[in-house]
Amino acid sequence: MFESQCILIIGTVWPEPKSSAAGTRMMQLIEFFQEEGANITFACSASNLEYSEDLGLLGIKTEKVKVNDSSFDLFISELNPKIVLFDRFMTEEQFGWRVAKHCSNAIRILDTEDIHSLRYGRHKALKEGRSFSYDDLYSDEARREIASIYRCDLSLIISKFEFELLIDFFLIDPSLLHYVPFMMDKLVVQETELLPSFENRVHFISIGNFLHEPNWDGVRYLKEKIWGSIRKELPDAEMHIYGAYTSAKVEQLHNVEQGFFVKGRAESVEEVMKQSRMLLAPLRFGAGLKGKLVDAMRFGTPSITTNIGTEGLMIDGKWGGAVENSPESFAEKAIQLYQNKPEWKNTQQTGFELFDKLFDKKEHQKDIKEKIGPVLNNLDTHRKKNFIGSVFLQNTLQSYKYMSKWIEEKNKD
Repeated sequence: MFESQCILIIGTVWPEPKSSAAGTRMMQLIEFFQEEGANITFACSASNLEYSEDLGLLGIKTEKVKVNDSSFDLFISELNPKIVLFDRFMTEEQFGWRVAKHCSNAIRILDTEDIHSLRYGRHKALKEGRSFSYDDLYSDEARREIASIYRCDLSLIISKFEFELLIDFFLIDPSLLHYVPFMMDKLVVQETELLPSFENRVHFISIGNFLHEPNWDGVRYLKEKIWGSIRKELPDAEMHIYGAYTSAKVEQLHNVEQGFFVKGRAESVEEVMKQSRMLLAPLRFGAGLKGKLVDAMRFGTPSITTNIGTEGLMIDGKWGGAVENSPESFAEKAIQLYQNKPEWKNTQQTGFELFDKLFDKKEHQKDIKEKIGPVLNNLDTHRKKNFIGSVFLQNTLQSYKYMSKWIEEKNKD
């Protein structure tokens, strides 16, 4: 379908699949388009960080672009892509109006990564010491995000929960949305049988990029409210904390006497996950799918998490571990499951089954092609049905356009 077609991906950051779930997600989308024969250019305004993927080795052209700079206009006019993919709504805000002006026939696709306004609303409620409510979605962040979804021809949604939220709460037409979670090969039974056994695994693990605020909050909450109770009952057990971009505040949690070890970046998530008996992820806010919990399913590591952690990952109430929302019950279940081999094996098997049902790469790649195809072939008709999107494109983007031009002129001073 995309044979020899030019596809431009504009990233907020360069993809780091070994550091974040967002990086993994982006590389899966790149793999999909490459397998379809597309010619991909990845553009980004951020610095190319130490751990970002070497896209050049994969045959992907890269371009360093500037925000609020008209040099992008010439770049995209010459590139003339058939599809432009934005990796977050903030990227679409920066570059979407330029794409619409200079490449009006290019399909504009937004990969939301997660619904940011949902994460912001939950964080706000947590900081204010109250429960989240849908009133928290009436925010400037939500207005910006929903406007971006309307301006695009299609938005990729990683979580079924968020897909339904956009339709049922924000009343977005389903024709503008497509559910596509992580896309992975199905597990091979012979390989799962070779994973380390219950007896050959030891200790607890927590893992996650510390630039992502929910991960930091979860680890701090784990240390302050949960780990003491676990350690009291399991004095030989250790808590191993892994994550890229540890800061001083994270490293201060390291305490050998308490068995709480801040390990920093994991060179291989697979290896540290397979060595651990259980994953602990007491997430109190967030959105999207949690990569650490997906990895736990994949590598046979039962997990204890919260309702927010399981969002978009449960089927018929089943979970590969346990779901607890109070620190007391969280610790109690962790202690129990850590010592109970039969229950541990049952939850491990449940994780395998969920993984295969949720992330079948062949199925989701087929669905993407079937969704993009009609839009690609009938773009004018598709856009006429999205009248609200045309309103946002005409009016809202004027403000971004002139603000950007003002900033560009100011930067020349």
